[in-house]
Amino acid sequence: MEKIQWGIIGCGDVTEVKSGPAFNKVPDSMLQAVMRRDAAKAADYAKRHGVPCWYADAQALIDDPQVNAIYVATPPDTHEMYTLQALQAGKPVYVEKPMSTNSASAKKMWQAAEDIGIALAVAHYRKEQPRFKKIKALLLAQSIGNVRMVNLQLRQSPSAALLANPAAVWRVDPAIAGGGLFHDLSPHQLDLLQYFFGPPVKAEGFALNQSGLYAAPDFVSGRLLFANNIACIATWCFAGAKNEDEDLVEIIGNEGSIRFATFSSHHFTLTRRGVAKTFSFDELAHVQQPMIAAVVQYFLGRGPNPSSAADAVVTMEIIDAFTMQQAW
Repeated sequence: MEKIQWGIIGCGDVTEVKSGPAFNKVPDSMLQAVMRRDAAKAADYAKRHGVPCWYADAQALIDDPQVNAIYVATPPDTHEMYTLQALQAGKPVYVEKPMSTNSASAKKMWQAAEDIGIALAVAHYRKEQPRFKKIKALLLAQSIGNVRMVNLQLRQSPSAALLANPAAVWRVDPAIAGGGLFHDLSPHQLDLLQYFFGPPVKAEGFALNQSGLYAAPDFVSGRLLFANNIACIATWCFAGAKNEDEDLVEIIGNEGSIRFATFSSHHFTLTRRGVAKTFSFDELAHVQQPMIAAVVQYFLGRGPNPSSAADAVVTMEIIDAFTMQQAW
């Protein structure tokens, strides 16, 4: 292939700004077709975004000879099905996070890609953003010395808007999402930790439903141990007090620390021997664009896989380890 001509399965909200327009903005890439089960919405998306073709059937989009790569952007319960369909048609796949609803399903997707010999990448896109690349470079340069521990906290109040929106409430339906907001948001954070420190050697945790607002857990706590005895303690609470949200990752070394938010800001602070320095970055118009550019190069055989299925399976294994134990 000399150019990636994408087909999107599931052109919903996530594709409006975060990803969809980026397919036409990176070199050697274009958005050729979109699919949504609601034909009227698929046609509307295609018209608004200048996409040549639209479909209401996923297999029809996969079979389109003008489409040579697939982006699966449906809810997680259909990621495995659509990924396997596309791989079996010989078309490389870029699949949304979480990779699937559980690690067993993710492993099937990974194994299929290996067996068929077709490229598969996962949308853990933050590690291609300049902010997180800079943090990785600072860690490699031992700017805070030897890393000792990581403190990760994400706290949000219950979202009335989410629960009242029929089009979005699937995010807290375990049958569709695999879990709740933990499954939706933590893959970004857990993938970044692997990007910084490699795969963990141990993971354990537990999950609770504290608010009773939906079936999925709304509190998750976990512990990770990485190589070089780097310890991580992490907590996600989606039943906290209103206006007291927190989004913090603190990497602590023997000579300083790095503090950043995964979702809520575009800067981070490095403190070394009592002296603080802030690094600021421009907000991205399309947060997935750097990852999509890297995936295009990978699909064209010009670079490595920037977000492999193997790494994403590890992320799903951590998620399973943290949520398998529902209570003491």
